[in-house]
Amino acid sequence: MERKPHKFEKLPVYQKAQELFDLIDVIAEALKEDDMKEHLAAQMLSNAAIIQAKIAGAEGGGLYSLRMQNAVLIKLAVQDMFNAVSFASMVNINEEDYVQLMRDKVEEFRLVFVDWIRGFDKSYDIPDNWAIRFDTSTPEQEKLEELMFDEEKFFEGFDDEGFDDDEDFGDEDNDDKPDERN
Repeated sequence: MERKPHKFEKLPVYQKAQELFDLIDVIAEALKEDDMKEHLAAQMLSNAAIIQAKIAGAEGGGLYSLRMQNAVLIKLAVQDMFNAVSFASMVNINEEDYVQLMRDKVEEFRLVFVDWIRGFDKSYDIPDNWAIRFDTSTPEQEKLEELMFDEEKFFEGFDDEGFDDDEDFGDEDNDDKPDERN
């Protein structure tokens, strides 16, 4: 019995992610010779799988903030995967130089990825209470923004009155004060 593909598997971003996975699979297979190489290969394959899983997760949940959270994790996984391929090339642990091929595939994916996230519905969201996405048009987000770090309030208690610029803070140039370290 043949499995019916999920709706998200037909998306261009998912198909590009599959191309990335296939390329990483070839690269990982070329690396499986010793423990260090196998660890690197497993890292690459893990990141490639995360990309596909997070696309599915973003498509499964409609809230904008959840979809964007998945998008950020996808971006990080792509970067980690590319860094692993670059590392393998830098330390000459693979016979083939996959860096340019990987760079090209990542750029193809990035273009489709950007189109995909631009299609997310920003109006379908609720405040996530983490203040990551601010839409100050809602009272909830205005309240969250007020809770954010206020640099001026933080530094109010740190005025210059308690500090004397002429004090010795361990400078050897100040000879008129005895050395109290003994």
